[in-house]
Amino acid sequence: MKTTFGLTGVADYITLTNALFGTASIFFLILSVEELGSPYSADLRTKFIWASMLCIFLSAIGDIIDGPIARRYSKKRFLGGNLDIMSDSLSFCVAPALMMFIMFGRWGEATPIWTFSLAAAGCWVIAAGMLRLARFQHEDGSNLPYFHGLSSPGNAMLLMSSAGLIWLQPVMGFGPDLVDHGWCDVDCNKHPFFDFLILPIMFISGALMISDRRLSKLKGGVDMKLSILQMLLLLIGISTALILTGLTETAIETEDLGRTGWLFFGSFLLCIYYIVKPQPPSVKLNVSEE
Repeated sequence: MKTTFGLTGVADYITLTNALFGTASIFFLILSVEELGSPYSADLRTKFIWASMLCIFLSAIGDIIDGPIARRYSKKRFLGGNLDIMSDSLSFCVAPALMMFIMFGRWGEATPIWTFSLAAAGCWVIAAGMLRLARFQHEDGSNLPYFHGLSSPGNAMLLMSSAGLIWLQPVMGFGPDLVDHGWCDVDCNKHPFFDFLILPIMFISGALMISDRRLSKLKGGVDMKLSILQMLLLLIGISTALILTGLTETAIETEDLGRTGWLFFGSFLLCIYYIVKPQPPSVKLNVSEE
């Protein structure tokens, strides 16, 4: 009988690293909250939010490269499929859902219906993501040129782009400033006016993951170039925000972050384009290929 290490290959260790990035993302989220009160003031150390986003992004990069490496260097994949599901569930479902709750939940200081709704949306993202990953594993050998539903890394990209845009909108030079909606039991301080939009975005992203919509695998052409551009915009936006907020207690009051918000906006638009663009033609497989 082979040992655990005997069953693993190079790609499996990359997948494990992806899972560790997802774990680090959650650790950074925990570090971002110094106290549970007034989460949009100095108590929320946003440099750890951006560090958490960066970890999820790096996990997505690892998820992209582990497949080709497995096909090139691993003749047999004993553990790869199972490891992929566990790693992706952590990095692209649990970590983004927790990030949305921490950034926009105000830790129970808002009306209970908002906190409950955001928690439900987080659970929905996790459950839909796990179903999406299970379906992908089931269809892994189909050789289809497209995915059924939004991929879990794509879901993470959409949520991070949306969150970064909503969070930085007040310092981007357009739209409403920070507001206090006045629905807190205690003073919850000011927060982005459009933070309520994250709720429908989470429900929609979860629904997209388990939908039958055909989305291309981005193996070439213009769509692949746009995908690379989207990832570059997001990476630069996250990195810039992390560098800037490393020098201050609260990112939301840093005017220099206004330009960074436009990078998240560009990433968000490209995510939307990928989702709404015309579907690739349906392919019927032979019985032997199904």
